[in-house]
Amino acid sequence: MTSDSRWHTTEYGTRGWRRRWSSTTDWGSIPTVLGLCGIWLIFWLANEKFLSPLNLTNLMLQIAALGTLAISVFLVLLLGEIDLSAGMVSGLCAAVMAVLNVKAGVPGPLAVLAGMLVGLGIGLFQGAWITKLHIPSFIVTLAGMIAWQGALLWVLGSTGTINLRDSFITGIAGTFFKEVWIGILLGAVLVIGYAALQFLDRRRRQTAGLPAASAQTLLVRVTLVAVMVCGALLVFYMDRGLPLAAVIFVGLVILIDWLTKRTIYGRHIYAVGGNAESARRAGIQVDRIRISVFMLASMIAAIAGVLAASRLLAVNQSSGSSDFLLNAIAATVIGGTSLFGGRGSAWSALLGALVIGSISNGMDLLAFESSLKFMITAAVLLAAVTIDAVTRRRREAVGR
Repeated sequence: MTSDSRWHTTEYGTRGWRRRWSSTTDWGSIPTVLGLCGIWLIFWLANEKFLSPLNLTNLMLQIAALGTLAISVFLVLLLGEIDLSAGMVSGLCAAVMAVLNVKAGVPGPLAVLAGMLVGLGIGLFQGAWITKLHIPSFIVTLAGMIAWQGALLWVLGSTGTINLRDSFITGIAGTFFKEVWIGILLGAVLVIGYAALQFLDRRRRQTAGLPAASAQTLLVRVTLVAVMVCGALLVFYMDRGLPLAAVIFVGLVILIDWLTKRTIYGRHIYAVGGNAESARRAGIQVDRIRISVFMLASMIAAIAGVLAASRLLAVNQSSGSSDFLLNAIAATVIGGTSLFGGRGSAWSALLGALVIGSISNGMDLLAFESSLKFMITAAVLLAAVTIDAVTRRRREAVGR
């Protein structure tokens, strides 16, 4: 073997470097990020106001509720299941919150908590029905979607619409942190936390003898995250300030990402979604995992309903309906979560919501008809699902 060929086969050579990079880098979100950049470029060229601080801040406010519902969908998809009731659960829980606050005089924080507890109870009911009776989640949640829509109408009563005036509830979507130091502090915590987790993962992989990213690669990742955080903060503070709704949404993404990827419970979720029977033989309490995930997902759906109600300053008979759930499912899949279970990231909710929200926002600026908006969104979703299916088949073929 020549010295040149030895160079290409070592881990420091071209081929070795490629293998090392591929084994330590998650490529799942790369197409979505590139697609999002392309969408932003197209709409910016068509209308320069698209990338203005005002519009980008509004975009983040618009996708906060959608992205939060996408987190709920993500958790259920990890199990290889589907929840068709998530949208109506969000609307029903928001209605419970509104009725308690406006008609019963319950303080805003307690009303919000009550709405979340209703979501938790719905998740327990549906999750137990699916798990213990072995009924397909599609059927149970389809029935739930119809039932919770009826419950929404019953809770609202003859009023139909309840306007929200409580400062706590309306402040969830209406609060902007104008103090720059708050944004700097939160951004610094985010970047430092990300860097610490990346380097801890690298050390653990090295200790276990697994392929690990180089220090230079991690430095590039941390730098990119820092640049994106600084860019987002700059945009927000060029407008009205840092939106509380964005903090809640991104905070939920970070929390669920940590829960699913860095805890034993999260690893069990991926195991059950990948192969439930193998997970059961490995000693994992599959039924308990399934029920708890449905509970957590429904509670997060309730939070999405609260965010939507806070932004609209009202709850009505159409809350949680229309294309709310379909867009959340589309956002999760477009973001890179597999429909087949066992693969995905909570960040897919953020990326996918940005894609869906950007398409809708950009076409609104260009005064496109609703029919065209639906067709373009459907085309993006179909492309994402096709890529996911093709990638899965190739991965299975390589595994053989």
